[in-house]
Amino acid sequence: MYIAITFLIALIALLLVFWGGRVLMKGTWVFGFIRGSIGLLLLAVALMIVLVAADVYSYRNLAEEHSVGTVAFRELGAQHYEAKFSDEDGLAQRFELHGDQWQLDARLLKWKGPLARWGIQPAYRLDRLSGRYLTLQDERSKQRTVHQLTGSNYGVDVWQSLRSIDRKLSFVDAVYGSATFLPMEDGAVYDVRISHSGLLARPLNQQASSALEAWQ
Repeated sequence: MYIAITFLIALIALLLVFWGGRVLMKGTWVFGFIRGSIGLLLLAVALMIVLVAADVYSYRNLAEEHSVGTVAFRELGAQHYEAKFSDEDGLAQRFELHGDQWQLDARLLKWKGPLARWGIQPAYRLDRLSGRYLTLQDERSKQRTVHQLTGSNYGVDVWQSLRSIDRKLSFVDAVYGSATFLPMEDGAVYDVRISHSGLLARPLNQQASSALEAWQ
């Protein structure tokens, strides 16, 4: 579905490029400045649409609950861990986190109204992995860490733009989905799943289960 949406946006951009080129190449010099300005404006709009399409393409379809990856921890020192995040495609990233707990965030686009009735499913993009201390004193005085997993690489952030105006829009909600803060422990492995309501993390081994039981 999102490949089709991206293709449609790209097609609109190509049409604007075609029309902009025709305006620039057509006519006499008398109206050249006006035509040139309109043509350049159409080309600029086409470029913006292409960038929007590229950013939308970075989101994944969310038809039903499924695993988005695993997070495994290795202790490096007191309140200092290496977190290895392996996504659903098997690609692994390693980060250093400071604190006692971790959290994974995702961006969600939830369609409403006619778009939802047409069967367009919500979309998501994993956003960031962060650490947190248990005590307020540690939170204020010790090093805090937040790492971005994926981002908008083309200078256009559709989700952020929609979030700033989504109260005025009747067809989409741009919201955060966050897994509950869970304890970091040496050797602990968690499975992270996503549904329409957000992210959920579950322990995958004994170290993670024991850490979760001790924390609760």
